[in-house]
Amino acid sequence: MMNANHSGRVYLVGAGPGDPRLITLRGAELLEAADVVFYDGLVNPLLLQLTSGRTERTARTRSGEHAVVRQDEINRRLIEEARAGKCVVRLKGGDPFIFGRGSEELQALQDANVPCEVVPGITAATAAGVYAGFSYTHRDHSSAVAFVTGHETPDREHSHLDYAALARFPGTLVFYMGLARLPDICRQLIHHGKDRTTPASVVSMASLPDQRVVAASLQNLAATVTEAELRAPSLIVIGECVGQRAAASWFERLPLFGLRIGITRAEHQIAPVAESIIAQGGQPVSLPLISIHPPNEQQRTAVRAAIDEIHTYDWLLFTSANAVNGFLQQLWNSGADSRRLAGLRIAVVGTATAAALEEACLQPDVVAHTAGAAGLADSIVSQATGQRCLWPSADRARPELRNQLEAAQATVEQMTVYRHEDADDENDLRERFHAASLDWIGLSSPLIARNAAEVFPELRQSDCPTRVVTISPLTTRAALEAGLSVQAEADDSGWDSMLQAIRHQHSRPES
Repeated sequence: MMNANHSGRVYLVGAGPGDPRLITLRGAELLEAADVVFYDGLVNPLLLQLTSGRTERTARTRSGEHAVVRQDEINRRLIEEARAGKCVVRLKGGDPFIFGRGSEELQALQDANVPCEVVPGITAATAAGVYAGFSYTHRDHSSAVAFVTGHETPDREHSHLDYAALARFPGTLVFYMGLARLPDICRQLIHHGKDRTTPASVVSMASLPDQRVVAASLQNLAATVTEAELRAPSLIVIGECVGQRAAASWFERLPLFGLRIGITRAEHQIAPVAESIIAQGGQPVSLPLISIHPPNEQQRTAVRAAIDEIHTYDWLLFTSANAVNGFLQQLWNSGADSRRLAGLRIAVVGTATAAALEEACLQPDVVAHTAGAAGLADSIVSQATGQRCLWPSADRARPELRNQLEAAQATVEQMTVYRHEDADDENDLRERFHAASLDWIGLSSPLIARNAAEVFPELRQSDCPTRVVTISPLTTRAALEAGLSVQAEADDSGWDSMLQAIRHQHSRPES
């Protein structure tokens, strides 16, 4: 963060076309350093997870034909924040200088003597071609590509576009922001000599999971797009490259392509799951139904007492990655480290919990692949008879593990190393749920399953289009008891396995 006693600076950063992974390294670096981010309506909100600065949405969202935030107001805010000593990022969809207003913003900053820098971004046309499967400059079909605006300044008396020249252009034409004017664009090109049978296409929501591609001849494109009900942002592609597209592009073949998947785990743990969904062509939707907090003072006192006596235990049991992280944090806070665990055997549930342990350079002795407390108990019951077990857990953990092991003559001491709290703003979660049109929602604990049924009662309805995937048999049971239907269950305890279960369902041929 910049010190307010020093002069601020504004960075005009291209966010790329939609897929959040396409931002440049420099852009990501500046988002991490920003005090304030002004982002336009075409920016993927997932990019805002890269910043801890204040964020404000600007422009691009329109009421009728008018921007909600005027350009001169945006310019004023950029200058004002920079003069207050802030590191300011102006995050713009695509590239700031390709049919954006980056040059106008740069001029306003320079006129105000505000230091500034421009960071290029991947422009929408590039992404539309690559993600839709068009090679604009395939050497057998085109040696040139032209980027053209389909939306000129409204108060301009005469178009600057020379349709006669565009009709003669010996290559691929790509029109930005032209969906509303598509019939006129096609008509003008044909009128000025463009072959009416030229292959043409519209790519909607390029590089996003709801990307759609419609292709037709130039003379039929407008009618085909109207029938398909495509929406902005869209790009129009005209040229022989359209005819070379395969039935589906590499992007559309990704295993989760087009699926909107709700992630219900705590907010600070959503990022790795979201990244995995995006990498497989899906759209992650953040729906944190719980939050995770450190133990309270009374609980910390009990943890410290157990750590002081840890040499008297035979087993250390973990049923979640959160428990691993919470225990190791309390171990560190007590002035100890992993050396204190010498002599203990460690048992965990699932590969995700094992991975959390291995990140701390600790190897589990037993990994139960049957999820839940029952799976862990079954994996060690023959070895733990008559032995002492320490079970770091959540404050709301159910007693099944302790009960099963104590029935086998083991001694189990349970201690709280993290606390669950319900979602802070249920109204916000409901708005996200309704806006997302979810295909799937993932439930990663019995508590989350019960919360989902409470916060999203629609899931209890037989005609709800959102399908449910659970992390374990125990979570499935909790979901069913709460009135939910469950369409898929993970084979192993972890989000990767939940996504695999979704892929399996998604790849089944329709009956």
